Amino acid sequence: MPQSPQTFIDEALNAARGFVALVAGKHNAAAFFDFSPRGLVGSLIAVLVAVLVAGFGPMLLGIPVPAGAPTQSIIVNGLLFAAQAGMAWIVLRQMGRQDGFVPYLVATNWVTLASGLLLLLSTVFGEMGLVLLLGVVIVALLTFVNIGRFIVTLSPLQIGLLFISQAVGVFLALGVVALFLPLPSTL
Repeated sequence: MPQSPQTFIDEALNAARGFVALVAGKHNAAAFFDFSPRGLVGSLIAVLVAVLVAGFGPMLLGIPVPAGAPTQSIIVNGLLFAAQAGMAWIVLRQMGRQDGFVPYLVATNWVTLASGLLLLLSTVFGEMGLVLLLGVVIVALLTFVNIGRFIVTLSPLQIGLLFISQAVGVFLALGVVALFLPLPSTL
């Protein structure tokens, strides 16, 4: 009997399990992610949700934000996503590991959503949220390395090269954004 396709909620719950497995350093983390074309689309929806949460989440929690800040946040995060994905594609192609691009993108996209939700949660705690923010940074680095190890199966040197390329892509994207977007007005 054919298995019915999983719903987006099922996919998100499995991806959450995959996120926890990546944080815990479990070798079977890849088993929780859907690397099919349908899974790629689901992960792109997860990134869209993460970008919207970054832009409008504080407002939904009643935190005052400067006029235009949510829109600018969405534009910046969208450009950063494109820069990171583009750099990952270039570097993995240069390594001869194009086969790892979709798995990398799927896992990274779901980690982005989990990180975005944790970042939003950190705003609720005010200054104490800085501790959670530090934790999110550590988790982001840990999951990046473990995606390289367990999802894409890269060597430590390849993971380092991918990390450097991601950093360069982000800095270049931020430079372009700084040239074209004005600073948000203050409250």
